[in-house]
Amino acid sequence: MLGAIKEIVKKFLSQIENKEVVIVSHYDTDGITSAAILAKALKRLDQKFCIKIIKQLEEQTLDELRNLDKNKLIILLDLGSGSLHHLGDIKSELFIIDHHEIIHEIPKNVNIINPHLYNEEEVSGACLTYLFAKEISAENKDLSNLALIGMVGDMLEREVSKINNVLLNDAEVIVKKGLLLYPATRPLHKTLEFATGIFIPGVTGSSRGAISLLKDAGIEKNGYEYKSLIELDNEEMSKLITSILLRLPSRNTHENLIGNIYLIKLFNRLEDAREISAMINACGRLECGEIALAFCMGSKKAKSTAESIYAKYKQHIVSALDYVSKSHNLIGREYVIINAKDEIKDTIIGTVASILANSQAYEKGTVIIAMAYAQNKIKVSARIVGRNGRNIREMLEEVVKCVGGDCGGHAAAAGCLINKEKEDEFLNLLRKQLDMEIVKV
Repeated sequence: MLGAIKEIVKKFLSQIENKEVVIVSHYDTDGITSAAILAKALKRLDQKFCIKIIKQLEEQTLDELRNLDKNKLIILLDLGSGSLHHLGDIKSELFIIDHHEIIHEIPKNVNIINPHLYNEEEVSGACLTYLFAKEISAENKDLSNLALIGMVGDMLEREVSKINNVLLNDAEVIVKKGLLLYPATRPLHKTLEFATGIFIPGVTGSSRGAISLLKDAGIEKNGYEYKSLIELDNEEMSKLITSILLRLPSRNTHENLIGNIYLIKLFNRLEDAREISAMINACGRLECGEIALAFCMGSKKAKSTAESIYAKYKQHIVSALDYVSKSHNLIGREYVIINAKDEIKDTIIGTVASILANSQAYEKGTVIIAMAYAQNKIKVSARIVGRNGRNIREMLEEVVKCVGGDCGGHAAAAGCLINKEKEDEFLNLLRKQLDMEIVKV
């Protein structure tokens, strides 16, 4: 794959002279950090470019790309692999840097970097874009921190791989073992209250519950404030883990809660990469992708605005999780379907599905399907607990073939967009497919 990146970079650089580069990127952390990496690399070349942050490649965006004149060069980041059948009639030569599974034949006008073409290990779109930028110039090695944030944003930091190790070696990062709560750099009661990485019943979303847990763990305030996670000594950390385990389902173990904490320096302050990733994702999900992009490009003003958006986003997430806990969900053998309709924003339904899949509340292999209305469409997000088991992208594809719509993603994390009038038909076919998949397994 690294050889292919070298060749595609050569082709890209040979074609951008006297052209404007049109960057179209996905609205999550991986997509936004990818756009920032490429934008910074192009700025250093004094290359003209523009950026569009989108939810998905819908017909309106595709029409805009089809109508671009030939002095524009298009590059898609963290998307495109699931939409190749829509890209063959675009006049311009197209470049794609993406890590999602390739479903259709690659058109002749498309140059694509994707690990699935080379049987490579799972790697984030931001990491691929960073390798692309580093091939443009070694000067771009300083963009590795942005790629690290993208990697964490796509929950690929646990993948031990050669490519991820290249990224970690390039990045200016401090790696510590600890509880997978974030931010690890803020007062502990606030970290626990908004702990969506590890969903703790009675604590997540409750300031009173967070303080109660700390009292049970025997962790006192350090002056006027509680310590941060990375300030705890071994004894305090052990007590905290025990208190959390007592509030989680019995299947949880110490090992489920521990992992790498990535600390990076931003604006002269040590930050938890997971927290920064969540902040960028919040801006994208609340339709403020341009704020997140400006923050990634180094704007202090944008950072302040992003923090405010993130605070609002966390309240959305807490409300959504509260709704899920109180609603009547469709529960079958090894699957749960949450049909939120208008109760949860379509832009955060995927995040809610991910939180539930990582919450330790379900057995490994359980499929989580979360649905929310998106105007005249329904956004469907699917996750599998433990990230191993059935291929949920293939499963969704089988249903979408019958009801119509667009589908994409990975084996363990996928999604689709269908018309709202197909809701009942989709649910009936989905449950049949899930039950049939269980019989197959």
